[in-house]
Amino acid sequence: MIEIDALTKVYGSAQVRAVDEVSLHIPAGSVFGFLGPNGAGKTTTIKMMAGLLAPTSGQVRLGGFDVARQRSAAMAQFGAVLEGSRNVYWSLSAWQNLMYFGRLKGLRKAQAGERAGELLTGLGLWDRRHDKVGGFSRGMQQKVAIAAALIADPPIVLLDEPTLGLDVEATRTVKDWIAELARELGTTILLTTHQLDVVQELCDRVAVMRQGRLVADLPTRELLAGFRERDRYEIRVEGAAPPGFDGVTRDGVTTISVRVSDPREVYDVVERLRVQEVVLESLTQVQPDLEDVFLALVREPSHA
Repeated sequence: MIEIDALTKVYGSAQVRAVDEVSLHIPAGSVFGFLGPNGAGKTTTIKMMAGLLAPTSGQVRLGGFDVARQRSAAMAQFGAVLEGSRNVYWSLSAWQNLMYFGRLKGLRKAQAGERAGELLTGLGLWDRRHDKVGGFSRGMQQKVAIAAALIADPPIVLLDEPTLGLDVEATRTVKDWIAELARELGTTILLTTHQLDVVQELCDRVAVMRQGRLVADLPTRELLAGFRERDRYEIRVEGAAPPGFDGVTRDGVTTISVRVSDPREVYDVVERLRVQEVVLESLTQVQPDLEDVFLALVREPSHA
């Protein structure tokens, strides 16, 4: 598990609080989405969690080990792919990278080789295993970085933009792996990405940062439900929009957006359509997606 208590980072004589008393508890075996716009303090938080930056105050524990006081033990719990960083050595082949990181993390040579084979095969890189990573495409380099993070099967994995640069098939492979790691092996996954559809699909819980502070930390379904537009419905009818209604027509079907002050008013709208002998195809309450919720949270402090 990951435990973050009152984590704070203050910079300079101006006392700029890049991270302001952030606390998170991420249970073992969960997939946790950690989101924030540029400048929100998310990257600073991640660097403190990974032991790359010392906090001004507060504590991070990985698998029960304090990152500041038990660094070696804490880092042994942890594998990471950091976006924008050289996560692997470009002058080495994919195989050499995985063998190096496997040995560095305490695996015997035979163990490292077996695990490297599994990972490279699963990511479709087996035939290129002896090629230097520097000659790979951005997506292939990302695959090697992911494999290096997973080589020793760490109980906690940080994935920062893990599907960036990947094609559709490779993205599906990585998403399936993330789900399997949590479900089958009990791995704790901390996922950061701007691809919010990936977060919505995979994450059990989502936290959002804004201006150094958490503005949300809720189960994904609960977070989405809290922003459901209870007063907005979409009605799909056959043919063009009937008199008195505006809509968008495509392929012979018109979608009409309706706002009501009381859900019971929807029945009045349906009755108006029935009187005009309009064929109703569907009636649905508009559901927000994670992008809608994220934008509302980072733009409107009142939602915190």
